[in-house]
Amino acid sequence: MAALKYSRQRESIKEFLNSTTEHPTADMVYTHVRKDFPNISLGTVYRNLNLLADIGEATKITTSDGGDRFDGRTEPHYHFYCSECNRLFDLDIDTMDHINELAEKNFDGEIEKHNIVFYGKCGECLKHIAEQTIENQNEKLSKKS
Repeated sequence: MAALKYSRQRESIKEFLNSTTEHPTADMVYTHVRKDFPNISLGTVYRNLNLLADIGEATKITTSDGGDRFDGRTEPHYHFYCSECNRLFDLDIDTMDHINELAEKNFDGEIEKHNIVFYGKCGECLKHIAEQTIENQNEKLSKKS
């Protein structure tokens, strides 16, 4: 691959990804980067995010809602996606590096990497759902009285 030309916009995108744990969408990155580069287009942000992912300077995570999230943390790690609030979290667990070898034994090809995302509801959402359930039950009881 030819040497990549320096881009202040790309560097700004990369700095933002490295400064947040939010796993932003391209739209979120665009909103942030526009503060410093008001003329930047959403297409430029998308192209640069995909380029950063392609060259290993960012991680692209496709979630069940069909959207892509981006992570400045490129070392192997796993994620949790909350199906209620749509947030993506880093999981602080050891990676299973041997999983690539296991997959290669059952696949006619070369495994380069793996990406694991766990799905469910985060603690905040579970708490909120429980509070709503109690609130709804209390409303039903008060209507019966």
